[in-house]
Amino acid sequence: MDTAEQISEDSILQIGKVIAVRGRLVEVKVHKTKNTSHLVYKGELLKNVSVGSYIKIVKGFTRIIGKVDGEFIGEDKLAVRQSYGSSRERISRVLNVSLLGFFRGSTFERGIKEMPLLDNECYLLHNYEFDQVHNFIRSGDEPIEIGTLSLEKGQTIRVGVNGLFASHIGIFGNTGSGKSYTLAKLYRELFEKYKKSRKFRKAASFLLIDFNGEYVDKKDDVIIEKKYKRIYKLSTRGKGRDRLPMALETIRDPEFWVVFLEATEKTQTPFLRRAVGNSYLSARIQDESELKNLIGRMVLSATTEGDRTLEKAVVTNFLSEVRNAIHDNVNLGALIEDFKAHLKFHNQQGTFYYQSGGLTTYSNQPAFKDNIVDPKVAALHINTNELSEIDQIRLQIVIQYYDDIIRGFSNKEHLAPLIKRMDKRLDDLKKVIEVSVPPAAVRRKNLTIVSLKEVNVHIRKILPLMLCKKLYNDHKTANDETNYLNIIIDEAHNILSENSDRESEQWKDYRLETFEEIIKEGRKFGVFLTIASQRPADISPTIISQLHNYFLHRLINNEDIRAVEKTISFLDRLSFEYLPILPTGSCIFAGLLANVPVVIDIGRIDTRFEPKNKTITLIDKWR
Repeated sequence: MDTAEQISEDSILQIGKVIAVRGRLVEVKVHKTKNTSHLVYKGELLKNVSVGSYIKIVKGFTRIIGKVDGEFIGEDKLAVRQSYGSSRERISRVLNVSLLGFFRGSTFERGIKEMPLLDNECYLLHNYEFDQVHNFIRSGDEPIEIGTLSLEKGQTIRVGVNGLFASHIGIFGNTGSGKSYTLAKLYRELFEKYKKSRKFRKAASFLLIDFNGEYVDKKDDVIIEKKYKRIYKLSTRGKGRDRLPMALETIRDPEFWVVFLEATEKTQTPFLRRAVGNSYLSARIQDESELKNLIGRMVLSATTEGDRTLEKAVVTNFLSEVRNAIHDNVNLGALIEDFKAHLKFHNQQGTFYYQSGGLTTYSNQPAFKDNIVDPKVAALHINTNELSEIDQIRLQIVIQYYDDIIRGFSNKEHLAPLIKRMDKRLDDLKKVIEVSVPPAAVRRKNLTIVSLKEVNVHIRKILPLMLCKKLYNDHKTANDETNYLNIIIDEAHNILSENSDRESEQWKDYRLETFEEIIKEGRKFGVFLTIASQRPADISPTIISQLHNYFLHRLINNEDIRAVEKTISFLDRLSFEYLPILPTGSCIFAGLLANVPVVIDIGRIDTRFEPKNKTITLIDKWR
């Protein structure tokens, strides 16, 4: 562009001058000839400056960029003194502008390098400058297209793959605002770009926790074709559904059971570590004769060495717990009924005795072991080959618990709640997981979707935590720079809620600390979080504040808006005012990747790959 053309264009694009500087806030007085909605330049209509527009303030060789937050009018005192002229001449239009950044050469950078001076000239942006402000692709990065600018139709928004996906992402919005669609769009574009890449299949892993079944359907093509992903539709309602494979070392890890059983830190956690890590019990439980010897010794210990303050039914309670762990064994059931009928307790002597057919045998007599316990336990038939790994762990915990209680090593009041929780939850656990080692020959699939739509509230809360903690610890231990893991949690308030009346403060702290560690430290080990939620106010502020990039859909609840305002520093005042009125499918994109907060319309996805969460049309159902 020659000098004459540059001067001509600048004269058209010049809109006013700086009249006040108050830190980042600047006031610009608009020339009276630029108070129309559009300008004509080279036969084309250009949109004039308005609220939400960007302007350029020229200070010597520095080009400072600001965003118009608002405007007001005042009277021009000089024009008022004149008796002639139109009323329009007496009005001064003044813009409130927030400074955003500056141009370093041809590249736009966020931040303030220099403050403008009074009387600096202000201009509309050239097209190439506007493009640079909305260029979210760093040097060397590869682009994906996610939508268009809402206020500038036709202006495509592309983001860098590395800039977006090597970061923690937050997607927030009320139900029906399009947050799940945005999540699907982002990962749809990513997988479309790299799904056939051998290096991508080898190094990148994605786990999507789906609480409402929005990413699974009959064809299972949501986001990407079924052949590129593994899907687990878990259910605690009955048989015939998928089960999530768990490695043997995971089931044998005491920390797994600490998480699953929500063990308290001071008493229950040390007990679980001791029980699950007991190699002596583990070896003997897998052999029928050794297991029967353990059962016999426990019965004798309970009746001869036990604390006399124990309940009288300690023997039958122990046998019942063992029976529950080995598939309702008929022989054990008969032994339990036998002891219920004949095993009694002498209160004055503080001694158990067995009474049958007029014959009484006290537990402190050798005949009690030789004639009662040993033959009855020896007659049991227990097929240890039928015991699963979970059954074996359950037996270890039960035997360790009763051994500690009988010997007086532990307090029953401290450990009994743990055993009750285990009894209720283990059956559900066996419905949703299986112990296996994935075959090496199976072709690697990058995306794993775990649907929790049909699981109960306990599994819904605990299983995602166990999965995420295990995957994070594995990546942390491996510390392999080539491996990438992205944990995607839709409806994240289900497990990241800071307010919960169904759990203890200690357990809530443990749950939140786990995810807070992932979001604080995960980047170092190639682990990133993507969370989507309709209630940001419920999620820990620490987690929200540590996110790098945000897609904010419509938020109406004042608590949600305040939560976003307190924890997200990338938004300007105008962006917050947009939040309650954003249309479905539009969102504010802000964060480290975005040079400036922008309102974008998320691009369309083929209906085949959309999440299954559309609102039903009542009139179609009721006709």
